[in-house]
Amino acid sequence: MLLELHIRNFALIERADLTFQEGLTVLSGETGAGKSILIDSISAALGGKTGGASIRTGAEYAYIELLFSVEEEELLHRIRALGVQPEADGTLILTRKIMPARSVFRVNDETVTAALLKKLTALLIDIHGQHEVQTLFDPGRHLELVDLMAADELATQKAAYSTRFQRYAELKSLLRREADQEFRERERELLAYEVQEIERAELTPGEEEAIRAEFIKIRNSARIQEALASCTELLSTDAVSEALRKLSAVEQYAPELRVLSEQLSELDGLLGDALYAVREQMEGAEFDEERLQQLSERLDLIHGLQDKYGDDVSGILAGLEKKRERLDFLLGFEEKQAELKKEEQMLAEELKTLAESIRALRVQSAGQLEKQVSGELRSLNFSGADFSVQFSRQELGANGCDGAEFYISTNPGEPLKPLRTVASGGELSRIMLALKTVLADRDEIPTQIFDEIDAGISGRTAQKVSEKLFRIGGTRQVLCITHLPQIAAMADHHYLIEKESDADSTRTAVREISGAEITAELGRLIGGSEITAGVLKTAEEMKLLAERGKQSLRQV
Repeated sequence: MLLELHIRNFALIERADLTFQEGLTVLSGETGAGKSILIDSISAALGGKTGGASIRTGAEYAYIELLFSVEEEELLHRIRALGVQPEADGTLILTRKIMPARSVFRVNDETVTAALLKKLTALLIDIHGQHEVQTLFDPGRHLELVDLMAADELATQKAAYSTRFQRYAELKSLLRREADQEFRERERELLAYEVQEIERAELTPGEEEAIRAEFIKIRNSARIQEALASCTELLSTDAVSEALRKLSAVEQYAPELRVLSEQLSELDGLLGDALYAVREQMEGAEFDEERLQQLSERLDLIHGLQDKYGDDVSGILAGLEKKRERLDFLLGFEEKQAELKKEEQMLAEELKTLAESIRALRVQSAGQLEKQVSGELRSLNFSGADFSVQFSRQELGANGCDGAEFYISTNPGEPLKPLRTVASGGELSRIMLALKTVLADRDEIPTQIFDEIDAGISGRTAQKVSEKLFRIGGTRQVLCITHLPQIAAMADHHYLIEKESDADSTRTAVREISGAEITAELGRLIGGSEITAGVLKTAEEMKLLAERGKQSLRQV
């Protein structure tokens, strides 16, 4: 559930802090006050497209924060599967900072990509504006809604089908890709050559670094010899030994000199060891032209292989393993091909059987959906409306072998026609609402937002729409932007969106209202600019009737 929304410097909103609760929350206000901006801000925080133009004039950046609380274990499991870790209490904080050149998305203070954010928010919130309603024109979405109607019954069958189809798709792709025998033979010859070339080189991890170090040493052997010779000359003096003899001869007269004598003795030993080590190094630092040539040739070989097969020796060796695996596969492909084709055919038969079982469940589910949606449509003033799901057979795909499309007749006596060809914008909003009402208990998304759901309706139809929204709010959190008093009166919580202006700027402000303020807002929605005592009385009666209606709906 969405608990809090915090907005800073987004479009006309300088600052807004909203706290949401369960049930139906309505947002209303004058035309142009910025109602859509509120939804746009939520959409932006969820990864929607927006840019620097949405930053309030004079501000450096815009900032939006959404605070969600997730309690359902299944939903928490699906969120964690995306690599997102909610807090121990199920809290998720989604933020977006919009700057002129870029945006930064965070979940619980960890930076995420817009792609991941969209996957996450698809589990948390569903926004229904005119664009979303237009998805009803897409038959591809219709099968998803049919399946949602029978999600529990279909779960086992679809899981079994999905596992088999994944393997089936892999086999089809593999067999299609390897169908060209001439291409396979050319690839096999090339791989055999490459594997042989790399194996012949007998590369070892870390070899290049060791060779390069030895190469540099030999190439600079003359300079090293010169430096070692100088060291030998400097260390060969007897100065320290002579100093030790002089001091030893007199330390019997001054016992305190014994410590200094011991130090000189230790230094004399260290100098002797150093001289011995320098002479050993001189023996190993001789210039070896033959060895230098060997190292140079080995480096050239390694660099040539790097240019062809990888950036370093480890990468070449890792690539060698993949080439061996691919070569082994190609060498045995002719023998495996018949076996793979047999497996493909067997899976195809299993998938067809499962697809028929899934189709039978879908047809049964579609019948229930048709009956319930038709009833909901008639209650939304589609008198004599008839709703139908018509199936078509397709090739085996990820969802079976079914296509589905919604058909509708909005008036008695009219034939059923594809929904995408007959419904207007206002009708689509009501059809979407009817579907949402029927699927409210099955849709797992906890928060629903409706924008412009009341477009093109009034009177009795508006009353019916308000009742549907309230019913959905019984099982889901519902946020609805509206300009109709019938819908506003049914709200459990009501926010007023106002535009404020002064000589310097214009701002959109949002605040929760109650009591007399709700009556005044209902009066404005009923009577427009002139709110008389009679309009206010009507508003009071409308709110009272709405509360009685809500009580009745809760008992159903």
